Amino acid sequence: MTTEIVDGIIKAFQLIFSLDPEVYRITGLSLYVSGLAVAMATLWSLPLAAILGLKNFRGRRFVRGTFNAFIGFPTVVLGLILYLFFSRSGPLGMFGLLYTPLMISIGQSILITPILVSFITSAVESIDKDIRDLAKTLGSSEISASIAVLKEASGGVTLAVLAAFNRAFAELGIAMMVGGNIYGRTRILTTAIALESNKAAIEVSLALGVILVGIVYILNITINYLRRR
Repeated sequence: MTTEIVDGIIKAFQLIFSLDPEVYRITGLSLYVSGLAVAMATLWSLPLAAILGLKNFRGRRFVRGTFNAFIGFPTVVLGLILYLFFSRSGPLGMFGLLYTPLMISIGQSILITPILVSFITSAVESIDKDIRDLAKTLGSSEISASIAVLKEASGGVTLAVLAAFNRAFAELGIAMMVGGNIYGRTRILTTAIALESNKAAIEVSLALGVILVGIVYILNITINYLRRR
């Protein structure tokens, strides 16, 4: 058994360093899907976080608490909900998005929205109150004032984006439920690792696992570095 594991590790690194096209195609698709998810989620999370961080309104604490609570939402449950909505018999089935890379990105974007909103809101709130008040006073509009504060909180925004990408990149439930792990179309790192492990293809699953862990490790190192600054 030990010999098989060692052989598997050796073959895994051979696949990585030989630039195996299938391994790197799966890696590239994973980066694209999660990158698109972060881009979409950031578009609506920035204004939401600016409102939560700068405005006082009835229900604000409840909304903030809700986003915080959904940070740990189970990915497989979210994947099931999306599957029911986007399947052929579901209310959104007419769009034909199920089992496409875009559908995985949509699912991941929903998953990471609470992370982005919560982290960016905290970053906005950490800005000195005088600076926030000055931005509101000097801003020609609410939008320009919000942009000015978000620029001041750029470090926290960057941290939120990296944390969100980390969460999306390493998730499995959504990608499996709405992506289907289709060869050449929706197979990404996490789903490919699960499949190859079930097939007892140790070298391939280890190679993909090393790449996945390596990217997540780099992201975590970057996040910790930004937190210390």
